[in-house]
Amino acid sequence: MTVRVLVAEDALLVREGIVMVIARQPDLEVLAGCATRDELRELIAQDPPDVVVTDVRMPPTFEDEGIQVAVELRETHPQMGVVVLSQYAEPGYANALLAGGSAGRAYLLKERVSDPNQLADAIRTVANGGSVIDPTVVDLLVHSSARHPKSPMAMLTARELEVLDQVAQGKSNAGVAAALTLTERAVEKHINALFAKLGLAVTPDVNRRVAAVLLHLSERGSSSGKGS
Repeated sequence: MTVRVLVAEDALLVREGIVMVIARQPDLEVLAGCATRDELRELIAQDPPDVVVTDVRMPPTFEDEGIQVAVELRETHPQMGVVVLSQYAEPGYANALLAGGSAGRAYLLKERVSDPNQLADAIRTVANGGSVIDPTVVDLLVHSSARHPKSPMAMLTARELEVLDQVAQGKSNAGVAAALTLTERAVEKHINALFAKLGLAVTPDVNRRVAAVLLHLSERGSSSGKGS
């Protein structure tokens, strides 16, 4: 059976290269390529593929758009596979991608994909519900888990931690946006993402912003204590 694939990558030459590699496989079919998160969402809605191959950072904010879409697909299209191609060996990205389980997910480092068959095999694997994680990323996840075995903070990306640190200083979304040179909408999305990763659901008796800051300060204090 032919596996139908969408490719999301903002760099034109890289995107065309990925499309070419996939198109050479007799059992893989490229439905379309796109450069932004919003275009990817539209293409998925129009004609859902079997697998999405996506970069981590794309327009509009160049933060973690590919991961955002992968997380969304857990709810909207649970059978759809996702292969994340990244130049970042970042535990936060991998943790976010795998937070809902590793089935149907792959995280590959671009610089380590030396054989076109690696990408093709990863696509086939996630299409069948399997998972593929670059060994370098696995090592980083293991080391991160050893340092913070029960810490939900380990799932946050570097940018989400920066946003939370600004929130901990008492800044509003506008203040965080100004400090980090982001749009207020981007800040809001980062905050909602970190709320989800920290397990902070909307409840009438809990201020999620305060709860997230308390977790952040508690972890920072714990880390400081270990180093003293």
